[in-house]
Amino acid sequence: MSSRTSRAKVFWDRLADRYAARQIKDVAAYDAMLMRASCYLRAGDSVLELGCGTGTMAIRLAEGVGRYYATDFSERMIEIARTKPAPANLEFQVCTAETAFAGAPFDAICAFNLLHLVEDMPALLGQIHDALTPGGVLISRTWCFADLPVPFRLLLGTLRVMGLIPPMTWLVADELRRAITASGLEIELDMTFGARAQNPFIVARKPG
Repeated sequence: MSSRTSRAKVFWDRLADRYAARQIKDVAAYDAMLMRASCYLRAGDSVLELGCGTGTMAIRLAEGVGRYYATDFSERMIEIARTKPAPANLEFQVCTAETAFAGAPFDAICAFNLLHLVEDMPALLGQIHDALTPGGVLISRTWCFADLPVPFRLLLGTLRVMGLIPPMTWLVADELRRAITASGLEIELDMTFGARAQNPFIVARKPG
């Protein structure tokens, strides 16, 4: 495990209880995003979620699929997730995003607010491509902090120095889109939910 990944794990383990207790700010946008994501999941699908946190999205999306594997490298996050009522087809696992593909191939892989946090996004996207079945989809939402207005970027920079936000890559949205297509996936939906255009929801399909 790299030093960046180790620092990030410590950060998320420490934050997990507060993260689990926080309230969703824009419930309508959150529900609409999950509804759209569920449109790409079918009965019988094998689904992998990377960076599932405390499992809130996994519990919602696992209904109606065959198997749903929700993973996170934070042991505390997964510990909290396992205390929640969940469908019998949902399994929580502790592992890094890069080591979560043992059950491949998958019909869908979900990565919600994760890709900007990994150390090597192009490499992970390549793993995602290889782990998908032909015609399978990556369902993602990613913060592109480099596209935020300058005052927000300055604030985040200060918070990063203070250790109040985790290690991350400051992505530009076009850079994210190029990386997804360079991995061999084809973007078929690119939209936003809520007020922040810098947090695009992208669905990309592996050619079948």
